[in-house]
Amino acid sequence: MIICNQDFPQIIINSIPAKELVEENISKNDLNIYLKGLKELDAFSVDFIVMVCNTIYLFRKKLQKNIKTPIIDLKKEVYKEIIKSRKQKILVLGTQITIKKLYNFSKIKIFKPNKKEINIISKSIFLFNSGKNKKEQVIKVKNIIKKYFGKGAKIVILGCTELGVMLEKENIQKIDSIDVLVEFVIKKMKEEN
Repeated sequence: MIICNQDFPQIIINSIPAKELVEENISKNDLNIYLKGLKELDAFSVDFIVMVCNTIYLFRKKLQKNIKTPIIDLKKEVYKEIIKSRKQKILVLGTQITIKKLYNFSKIKIFKPNKKEINIISKSIFLFNSGKNKKEQVIKVKNIIKKYFGKGAKIVILGCTELGVMLEKENIQKIDSIDVLVEFVIKKMKEEN
């Protein structure tokens, strides 16, 4: 039970000025700034680390080897949400590399947008974040989702933090990776209290 300020957990946020991981080929140099940021958090002896980017989780095991603090496993947590949803046909949206490599699960049919659609999604995210024709960008992404729902997908994984913001108010069956991270943190903090 929270009664006063000292009952709240300490939360440390390390927002690093890193390159966005939207390219298919991510180099060791691209990851160095992320590793530096993780080491800074590790030095605080935090209980766990949450990385607010889907693509970086492709390198979770490699990054984990360099620090003591556990990094949550977003892929595992998203999989739990898929199981809870009881949906076996999933559309995955995100960066090209995230779509290709992060959210692959056995016994679950995965629908993946083609390269042209991924480019549309990427451009729509960029324009949405820039404040340009926001409604139009949402419609473009929703049209891609509608196409795959027409092909049998039952739920969409929003495998990019910006997609959660874009589609937050849209009435579609979705698993928002940011919501998954938030729920994990809340659950973990409750367990520790």
